[in-house]
Amino acid sequence: MPRLRACPLVLLFAASVAHAAPACKPGQPVEESGFVKIGGIEQWVTVSGDDCANPVLLYVHGGPGNPTSVFGAGPYASWRKHVTVAQWDQRGSGMTWGRNRPGEEVPLSVEQIRDDGIEVTHYLAQRFGKRKVILLGSSWGSMVGIHMAKQRPQLFCAYVGVAQMVGYRENMTTWGTVLERARAAGDAATVAQLEALGPPPWTNPRNFGIVRRAVRKYEAQTSDPTPAAWFQVLPHYATAQAKADYTDGEDYSFLKFVGWKGDGMASTTDLYRLGTYYELPVYLVQGKEDLLTEPQVTRRFFEAITARDKALFEVARAGHDPNAPLIDAQKRVLAERLEWRCD
Repeated sequence: MPRLRACPLVLLFAASVAHAAPACKPGQPVEESGFVKIGGIEQWVTVSGDDCANPVLLYVHGGPGNPTSVFGAGPYASWRKHVTVAQWDQRGSGMTWGRNRPGEEVPLSVEQIRDDGIEVTHYLAQRFGKRKVILLGSSWGSMVGIHMAKQRPQLFCAYVGVAQMVGYRENMTTWGTVLERARAAGDAATVAQLEALGPPPWTNPRNFGIVRRAVRKYEAQTSDPTPAAWFQVLPHYATAQAKADYTDGEDYSFLKFVGWKGDGMASTTDLYRLGTYYELPVYLVQGKEDLLTEPQVTRRFFEAITARDKALFEVARAGHDPNAPLIDAQKRVLAERLEWRCD
C-alpha cells in the first residue's frame, strides 16, 4: 500500500489554475492527499501513481457514503504503473464529511454530487496537465459517474461502469430474486425475513439493510471471496476520529439515499430518462452472480444505449462487491479497449 502524505491541495489547486502547469514531470511518481475546494466546500482527494506522464483515472466510489480512499489504491494498486488513480470522498462521506458536517435537514442529490465530480475532474486535468480523464464508477458510483459522463462527455476519454445502477424501479428486482434463492435452499429464516418486508418500494430504511445482508449471503455461495488485503485501512484513516467520521458520513449518506419514507435519492434515479445516446465510449463490467444490480437489468440498459464504442463484459464468479475476477475484467477493459491511454 502506498503511504499517504498530507498535501495542501487547496493552495496547490490555486497555483495550478494560475500557472496551468503540470504539478509533476514525466517519470516522477505521484502521491498526494488533501482537501480541495469543490462545490463551495473542502473535499478530500487522493492521487497515486508511478509516473506523472500516465493517464489519470478518477474512481467514483459507491455506497453512497463508502469512500475507498481509506484503503489507498486497494484492488487497483497494480494499476499504478499504467494510470494515476485519483479518488474523492464524495460530499457527505468520509474525510469530506469530517471537514463539513451537514445537519440531517441538509439535502443531498445525485445532481449535486455529479457537479462536484465534474469539478474534481477539472481539478485533476489542470493539476496534471491532461486533456481528458478516464472515468470509472462502481455501484452507487456508477450512477454518479454516468451522470457525469452524460453531462460533460468532453472531459472523459471513456466511461467504465462496474455493477451499473440503472434506476430505482429497474434495480428493485433484487428482493424477488433473493427470495427465490432462499426458498429453493430451504432457508426458512431468510424467507421469513424477506416475506415480512414484502416487495418494494418500502418506507422503512432498515429494509434495505436486511435485503443487502441476504444478497451477500447468497452471492458468497457462487462468487470468489474478496481478498482481505485489499481493504486494510491505512493508518491515516485508522484514528478514532476518522473511523467515527466514516461511520457518521455513511449513516447520513445512506439515509439521504433511501429517505425516511422511501423518498430519498434512490427514488429519483432512472438512467433511461437521461437519454440513451452517449458521446463517449461506454464499457460496462457486470458480475454474473450480482444480485443487487442484476445482469439482466444491466444487459437491457446496455442494449438500449448508443455510443461511439460500447462493450459489456459479464464476469463469472463475480457478484456485486469487488473480487479478483471483477477487478481483472476492469483491467482488461483499460488494457484492451483503451490500451492504457486517454487521448
